[in-house]
Order: sequence, then C-alpha cells, then structure tokens
Amino acid sequence: MHAAIFNGPHQIAVGDRPDPAIAAPTDAIVRVTLACVCGSDLWYYRGESPHDLGPIGHEFIGAVTEVGSAVTAIATGDLVVAPFTYNDGTCPHCLAGWTSNCANGGSFGNHGIDGGQGEAVRVPFADTTLVKVPGSGHDDATMRSLVALSDVMCTGHHAAVSGGVKRGDTVAVVGDGAVGLCAIIAARRLGAERIIALSRNPARQALAREFGATDIVAERGDAATEAVMALTDRIGVDAALECVGTNESMATAFAIARPGSIVGAIGAPHDVEVPISTVIFRNIGLRGGVAPVRRYLPELLDDVLAGRINPGRVFDFETDLTGIAEGYAAMDERRAVKALVRVGSAA
Repeated sequence: MHAAIFNGPHQIAVGDRPDPAIAAPTDAIVRVTLACVCGSDLWYYRGESPHDLGPIGHEFIGAVTEVGSAVTAIATGDLVVAPFTYNDGTCPHCLAGWTSNCANGGSFGNHGIDGGQGEAVRVPFADTTLVKVPGSGHDDATMRSLVALSDVMCTGHHAAVSGGVKRGDTVAVVGDGAVGLCAIIAARRLGAERIIALSRNPARQALAREFGATDIVAERGDAATEAVMALTDRIGVDAALECVGTNESMATAFAIARPGSIVGAIGAPHDVEVPISTVIFRNIGLRGGVAPVRRYLPELLDDVLAGRINPGRVFDFETDLTGIAEGYAAMDERRAVKALVRVGSAA
C-alpha cells in the first residue's frame, strides 16, 4: 500500500508499506477514507520532537475490511472513527476513563504501528478502540467533521472539560489552531456565555466568531494579558484553555485566569514552565493532557450527526495522499489551519 513516510525533519514522502494484516484476534483492518495532518505532527516535521522514521499520522476514518476472530462489536463494511490512540478498554486506566493512558495501548504512526496517513491501518483492540458511525451516505461536510473527531474536536473538548467550563462562564482560548478553534466549539457547547479568542490571524478570527467566540484579542504576551483583563473588569476568566504548548501561551493562560479557576492545557509542551507561585498564591489549578478521545467520541459523534456542531470546518486545505507533503508545508507556514487528506472512497 501507499502511505506517508517520515524520513526526518521537513522530509515527508509517499512510499510503499506492507499491506496491514491481522496480527491478533482483537485486530481489525481499516481502509482509510479520510486522514489529516495534526498540529502535533508539525513538532516532528520541524525536528522539535523525536519521531521514528517510517509511517506517520494518527487521525483517520475509514471502512473496516477485515476483523480478527475475537472482534464482535465491529464488522466488515462498517464506517468507523479511530481515536488517535488505541486502547484495550480493560486496564485500570481505561476503566477509569483515561483511554489515552491505556496500560497496553499506544498511538498510531509510531513504534511499528501503521500511520493514519496511508491507505490502510491495522487497529489493535478494535472492539474497544473503534467507534462505528451509524447510518450511511453521509455528506462531505459530515465526513469532514467525523475525521475531526479522531483528535482535534475531542482534544478541544478535553481542554474545556479540564478547565471546568460550565454554563454562564467567561472563557479564554489561547491558540487559534485547529484545536483552539475546536475548544471554542466545546466551550460554547458546554454553555460558556462569553468566549475570548486569542488570535492574530483574520481568517482564523472570523472562524472563531462563527464557532462562538464573542471577543477577539490579537495581542500577545503582556499586551494580551492586559487586553483580557480589561475585557473582564480586571477579574480574569473563569477558565483559560491553553491550546498551543509554548511557554508564552502557558504564561498567558495563567496570567488571565481568575483566582479559583483552572487552566485546561492540552498543547504538547515545549520548554514550558508551570508558574507554581501562581498556582499556590492565586489558587489557580492546572488540568489537561492527552485527550481520552475514545471516552468523548460517543457524545460528540451524536452532535456531529445531528448537525449541532461542525468541526470539519477547520479544514481549509485539501489534498490527496500524493500531495501530503504540501499539506505539511502549508500548515508549517501557517497558510492553512489544518490539511485534509482524501485517501480512498467511502464506498
């Protein structure tokens, strides 16, 4: 099969990979329909985080073509969403709801597991990892939103849940990438009354407003803090959602959070220092981490299918598998929020 191959920083190529095969009775093979490039993939692309040479990518949806003998919940022909981590569903962490930290799990596109940016994927623990999409003949907008559920929408939701967003809150979202934009959707879905989006990009600002942002702050650093404090009568926000992973974004999130609030942080951290004095003396908490996508998928899937949320609108660049390197470049150069990759037919 053909798949994206990571050959080192700034080196994404399409090459041949062995066709995936059932290796355990709990496996399934999924023929990929739609995939995408994740903001976290850019850390590898830029050489700022390590990644094995070989397959890459962890966001995909597709049709099941084969199942192992122990698989009962998923059948050949099903359209499925794959969380970006696979999980056994039975370990103590999974049973507690933390499927992204499964004792026997892992992520796609790493350590010998097929990447989502390819024509097919072997999925371990298929029954407890994959989520079947009910119905058939879904339109393109729905399909785009389904692939957004494999990571960014659930990750944005995790930021909002971790930050304790509730009805009537004032929320700030630090970061205007795909996850930050999805965090705006999530905050609005959870009932936030006021949502302040920190963004300097006009196109992303417009999409943020369409997703539910009530205010835009274009400043950064101390100027951003001052702008948010001015908007909130010097009180700060009820929840600050950190969706970048840099020291500046984390510092801003803590600076604009009101006493007693929680910073919901899901950005992959790079040289980040948590301001422990702020945590202690201003009573500001920190929660977040790698999103337990499998836990959130059922409720968010229902909202996508009902048309209540449309996270697929974050895709503003589209290519097929042969053009995936340009998708990486477009995101790296901020010419695109998120690149959609059309791999195969949904039929």
